[in-house]
Amino acid sequence: MSYPFATAFREALSASCRAFPRIAYEGPALKHAAVAITLVEADDGSGEAAFLLTRRAAAMRAHAGQWALPGGRCDPGETLEQAALRELEEELGLTLPPADILGVLDDYPTRSGYAVTPVVAWLGDAAALRPNPQEVASVHRFRLDEIHAEDAVTFETIPESPRPLIRLRLGEHHIHAPTAALVYQFRELVAGRVTRVADLEQPVFAWR
Repeated sequence: MSYPFATAFREALSASCRAFPRIAYEGPALKHAAVAITLVEADDGSGEAAFLLTRRAAAMRAHAGQWALPGGRCDPGETLEQAALRELEEELGLTLPPADILGVLDDYPTRSGYAVTPVVAWLGDAAALRPNPQEVASVHRFRLDEIHAEDAVTFETIPESPRPLIRLRLGEHHIHAPTAALVYQFRELVAGRVTRVADLEQPVFAWR
């Protein structure tokens, strides 16, 4: 399946996001955070759509070196969309207007005490991409057809939890929840399906 980085795909994806029946977290109090699933053109000359994923800097106090979508905790008074755009600017030097936000997907409650909300955005020109070395070790563009591969997503069991552990494979890399869960729900949205992910488990090393 091909996902060209073009106006027609943006319009179709925007329509899917608008129609998505989002579920907001309503359980015990958690801190709110927002992350950006940012669509860009792949950097391999294919013209395909891709999304941005980062490796967190080794000096970060929490989850150092892990794969992550750009994002972070919401500041007081911020909307989820505002938080996602602010974090994109702080981490990657990208300034996007609110009009480039396509939609918001389900909240994902983490073991570390956050309700994480993915905000889907469209970046027409990634030339301004300037990673902040204090927060980001590297930035990667993964094509959407990669996450739609038959073997891209697997579910496992672990003795510590009855919930299924999700693992996302991108090339030689293996990515876990919460990032894997959020990307998986986005993958399902692109494919025209509504799939809930709040019950998908994180690996034990990410529980703290």
